[in-house]
Amino acid sequence: MAKKVSNTTPLFGNRRSHACNATRHAQKPNYQKVKLDNGQTVVMTARELRTLKKEQA
Repeated sequence: MAKKVSNTTPLFGNRRSHACNATRHAQKPNYQKVKLDNGQTVVMTARELRTLKKEQA
């Protein structure tokens, strides 16, 4: 089983209609399974993966 590296939580807010009705809404993090160079599989957000690739380059 893949280990979850990130502790990112969803962002919460409201969707607003033209009638100004508020409906609760969550923006969930974009989790991805990634296999590292040492063969270990981890789960991290897409943003963290971009940062990791940028640091390795």
